[in-house]
Amino acid sequence: MMKKILSYSWLVLVALFMYIPVLILAFYSFTDSTTIGAVRGFSLQNYVTLFTLEELRNMIAGTLLLAVGAALIASLLGTLGAIGAFYSRPFTRRMVETANRVPVVNADVVTAFSICILLIVVFGIEKNTFIPLVIGHVVLCTPFVYLAVIPRLKQMDSGLYEAALDLGATPFQALYKIVIPQIVPGIISGFLLSVTLSLDDYFISTYTKPATFDTISTYVVNATRGSQTEIKTALWALSTVIFLVVVLAVVTMNLASAGPAKKKEVSAYESREKD
Repeated sequence: MMKKILSYSWLVLVALFMYIPVLILAFYSFTDSTTIGAVRGFSLQNYVTLFTLEELRNMIAGTLLLAVGAALIASLLGTLGAIGAFYSRPFTRRMVETANRVPVVNADVVTAFSICILLIVVFGIEKNTFIPLVIGHVVLCTPFVYLAVIPRLKQMDSGLYEAALDLGATPFQALYKIVIPQIVPGIISGFLLSVTLSLDDYFISTYTKPATFDTISTYVVNATRGSQTEIKTALWALSTVIFLVVVLAVVTMNLASAGPAKKKEVSAYESREKD
């Protein structure tokens, strides 16, 4: 009994440590306060500023467009890479998996410098275009899509692909109708993770973005250095909105994945009852 109490207490402490700062920020986003620690009254002005100020709206729209676009490209490349590595020879698969781990464990600032030097200095791509920025975010996100898809491929019955080929399907038909449907949850997880990584990235965006463009991360850093109090407090509201969207997405995904699992359990129970 004491062991359970201690384990639950530890979980509660960890959860409080993780979420209390976010909840405090959310609380102050509904106030007129200009600094954390002094409540001056409750108001929705921060949210009005967030959705009415053109500068903030353009920054949010540009960041979301970049995140979704980079995530789509990364999902395609990561999925194809995972499928190719899974059906390759063991040595090739190990080499691909090792190469894929390097960007994951590597510091973002190193990746940012490398992309900046390669694209802007070596290939001469101008920084006032979005090409280095998009490529940088794709490089950041693709390895995580690979890591999300590979476990789904390993859980799949490897004989289904060969069976489809034996029954007359072309390799593309077997891939499209047999393999892809079974790894869709992994692709969706990789896509959502890529969107989150792109929204959160600061270093790659800083070194590769055009001077006239800001993502949420770079805009927040620049805003905290300035003296525009209205924008600073509006960013509290933005943080709250992002947190709520992430929570809703996680809950929705869990409920969606729990539905088929529950149906399988019910069908298995009914089959045992019939036997």
